[in-house]
Amino acid sequence: MKLLLDTHVLLWALGEPDSLSTAERAAIADEANAVVASVASLWEIAIKQQSGKLKLPAPAIDWLPPLIDSSGIGTLDITQRHALAAGALPNHHRDPFDRMLVAQALADEFILVTRDRAIKRYGAPTLEA
Repeated sequence: MKLLLDTHVLLWALGEPDSLSTAERAAIADEANAVVASVASLWEIAIKQQSGKLKLPAPAIDWLPPLIDSSGIGTLDITQRHALAAGALPNHHRDPFDRMLVAQALADEFILVTRDRAIKRYGAPTLEA
């Protein structure tokens, strides 16, 4: 399977693995699966930390890259196709970061690992926790 982690799932996988369901933990740990985080999630984390909405042990720019590198989680860049597809999605969800994740999942055939119910309205495949 190709798994795209929502931002909250990425943070849990990196720092609070007990917050993941058994199914999420198993899917992320399964070496047969390609597991990635969108650069949109990294951007979202940095913005939320800067605004005080997210507390991390160190600045995201210093803390996040080594953790991702050592975790085996890959990163997914944003392409023109992703950006245009995100802009064309129905307005089910106001969060632009989540809209980007949906567009990437649909465009590149990823299963989105999320607990966000609003995302499911787009019809992108999701991993059920």
